[in-house]
Amino acid sequence: MTISFTKYQATGNDFILIDNRSVKIQLSKEQIVKVCDRKFGIGADGLILIEPSPTSDFTVNYYNSDGSQSLCGNGSRAAVHFAAHLSLLKDKTVFDAYDGKHEATLINPETIRLRMNDVSSAKPVGEDLFLNTGSPHVIRFVKEINSYPVYEEGKSIRYSNAFKPGGTNVNFVELLPENTIYVRTYERGVENETLSCGTGVTAAALAAFQKGYTSPISIKTQGGKLSVEFKTGQAGAFTDIYLIGPAKKVFEGTLEL
Repeated sequence: MTISFTKYQATGNDFILIDNRSVKIQLSKEQIVKVCDRKFGIGADGLILIEPSPTSDFTVNYYNSDGSQSLCGNGSRAAVHFAAHLSLLKDKTVFDAYDGKHEATLINPETIRLRMNDVSSAKPVGEDLFLNTGSPHVIRFVKEINSYPVYEEGKSIRYSNAFKPGGTNVNFVELLPENTIYVRTYERGVENETLSCGTGVTAAALAAFQKGYTSPISIKTQGGKLSVEFKTGQAGAFTDIYLIGPAKKVFEGTLEL
């Protein structure tokens, strides 16, 4: 089977995008793992199938590189950019994803404003915080983040008893001046640090609200810059959450499965 694909990156988080509006492509977990492998496949943090939706413009089916499913903020922005290339939208869209419907706007040819679903208040877990922004995230505030052992500490928390059986993503956050935070993430499903994580930086920005930071919060990642807007609701909940950042086509090709 020959499949056409497009490779995208969104602040260094990279994805394989496939137009599956015909719903003829059915990939097994093993095939997804193989395609995402950086030595034996194309290489990516995740794979995205654009498929039909009965009530929205399209459906984003996202798979981590281990074949598991979740919401991916950066991947969703890449999917919106790809869907625009497929003429599924002009500048605004509504699409279905793992955690429900999302709205998005193309601010310019490479910048997407993605509406996230509302989030309940951040919950303390020891000295850390936990939020679910479509995917589960632990937030730990640290200093000297560039030298912090993200992989070792992230893996330890991800597989800890407190988050079994599903595990969690883990974000390490350094508070910077001028309403800016620096975020590094260990991603569940990728099982490594990624250059950026959209749901992770969203969770980090909401957690930073407890440190006195206000919307919009600027986020620095190893893969680039993002921003998060939000409003606060009752009982510490967050509403009108938007993740804003770039998505860029890298190359396209075909693969044999």
